[in-house]
Amino acid sequence: MGEKVVAGRFDLSDRQRYRDKLRRCLTGLERLLAEQRFDRPQNLMGLEIELNLVGADGMPRMLNGEVLERIASRDFQTELAMFNLEVNIAPHRLGGRVFDGLAEELRTSLAYADRKAGEVDAGIVMIGILPTLDRDDLVSSNLSDVDRYTLLNDQIVAARGEDFVLDIDGVERLTCTSKSIAPEAACTSVQLHLQVTPGRFADVWNAAQAVAGVQIAVGANSPFLFGRELWCESRPPLFQQSTDTRPPELQAQGVRPRTWFGERWISSAHDLFEENLRYFPALLPICDEEDPLEVLDQGGVPSLAELVLHNGTVYRWNRPVYGIADGVPHLRVENRVLPAGPTITDVIANAAFYYGLVRALAEEPRPVWTRLPFEAAAANFDAACRYGIDARMVWPRRGRHGGTVEVDAVTLVRDELLPLADAGLAGWGVEPADRDLYLGVIEERCRRRANGASWQTATFHRALEAGLSRDAALAATTRRYGELMHLGEPVHTWPVGLPEPVPLG
Repeated sequence: MGEKVVAGRFDLSDRQRYRDKLRRCLTGLERLLAEQRFDRPQNLMGLEIELNLVGADGMPRMLNGEVLERIASRDFQTELAMFNLEVNIAPHRLGGRVFDGLAEELRTSLAYADRKAGEVDAGIVMIGILPTLDRDDLVSSNLSDVDRYTLLNDQIVAARGEDFVLDIDGVERLTCTSKSIAPEAACTSVQLHLQVTPGRFADVWNAAQAVAGVQIAVGANSPFLFGRELWCESRPPLFQQSTDTRPPELQAQGVRPRTWFGERWISSAHDLFEENLRYFPALLPICDEEDPLEVLDQGGVPSLAELVLHNGTVYRWNRPVYGIADGVPHLRVENRVLPAGPTITDVIANAAFYYGLVRALAEEPRPVWTRLPFEAAAANFDAACRYGIDARMVWPRRGRHGGTVEVDAVTLVRDELLPLADAGLAGWGVEPADRDLYLGVIEERCRRRANGASWQTATFHRALEAGLSRDAALAATTRRYGELMHLGEPVHTWPVGLPEPVPLG
């Protein structure tokens, strides 16, 4: 297996063998579900944040190898490009003052990492897309020096068979091509994990899908790419287009993209893994020696390695995860919707809002997904990416009459969803002080109609009005963002604009 990762070559029999193995893994998953072998409720959550390395000038620094060597912690690892890092926070039990504890843990970790990055004249910035990235930064030669990234790039490029086309029409329009998946590295996100029992999985995943648009509306933080102002949250269209294995003919035929919102509500975690096999050819047909059905016959727990690997190459915004801890299998919902940043307080507020909301919605007697068409949830996600805090959402009408109504996202959040999130956090046992602090951040963003994207665009336009060139304005905005990010006050309190005159660029 390791040799094939290094070599990056697969022969004609590998894909058929891998497909057969995937089917055995799926049968193994079915047996685990039927035999109720999964872990009991643990109320465990986890957190990953992707980060950017930036110089004092606001420009990306391709130094993740050197920085990771200095950090020397397993909590930090490489990401796709050399200006990316990722920090992983160990699982925590939801309850008590968990969010304050997480915030302090993150502050300590990121401050340490930033000090170590400073030894090579770099710093850490949490942001959805770094505004100063240039097309020349996002090329295959700047991918991290890790075999799996090279192999993944080679396989996606081979599957597509031609250049990737980026075409995002927002406030301005960006059209360009790329010979590799490197533009995907511009997308730096927060991933929120929630361990759930099989019986609860579908309800939690459906709830997470239903609120994905709302998460983006209040948390958008990625308005710029390659010098253009695009969508308030430009990561989703960029991610989809930069990993799209479908040439135009397959897109026209309705073949699903590998970066995918989905197309239906589900009734089991099995639905998602089965869709992965049915719709998506293998990108990395690497076979493990384990026979999952033999392991089950012997009373063991199979790793389902091929199923896990294949699942990792289908980029759902809410992804199912199969894992094993202490010899016991478990399922998680991985929420991949949110951009990184702006501050640790903002990240934790987004997390608290999500964990509270999905619990409350999953426990409703008339769940939202029985009253909201899936197509409306997908349209809400698209609208939120485009318009951010000013988006309008379709949502089930309250009361006996049913149907749906279109409403401002901020009104929906303040009037209906924040009280639900508070009730959900109370259900987890989270203390009122944590609930009030972090849900209060979301409420203030709504009240002021302010988030990371709105601050970035407003500050950028102030810099243009002050006479800066476009590139200088983006660099100045990025530097100011970094200063305020490290000060740590939530983004809705940030003053718009630059603190002092900046020399003309």
